[in-house]
Amino acid sequence: MKALLLSIYLTVWFVIANPFPASAANLANGAKLFNANCSACHMGGNNVIISSKTLKKEALDKYGMASLEAIRTQVTNGKNAMPSFRSRLNDNQIEDIADYVITQSQKGW
Repeated sequence: MKALLLSIYLTVWFVIANPFPASAANLANGAKLFNANCSACHMGGNNVIISSKTLKKEALDKYGMASLEAIRTQVTNGKNAMPSFRSRLNDNQIEDIADYVITQSQKGW
């Protein structure tokens, strides 16, 4: 019984913590979209405008940007020197870019 409860708990926790893992197709599309729209300023996860605000895990953590929601919001609305991409990219494309950025940050770019 304890094993069953533990199994259920872990399954629920995994689903809540990672409800929609990025598929390989989404990541490939995210990479393509990132290269076409973001790499001019963020090549290799760097930032040519504000060098401390990179897309690397440490910086994303430091500036409260280490979530899909935060990245989606930033790409959609822009902020400071970063323009909004709302008129250029649809929601699915923005989601793919966010998945790609999070995945790359976790891999160390």
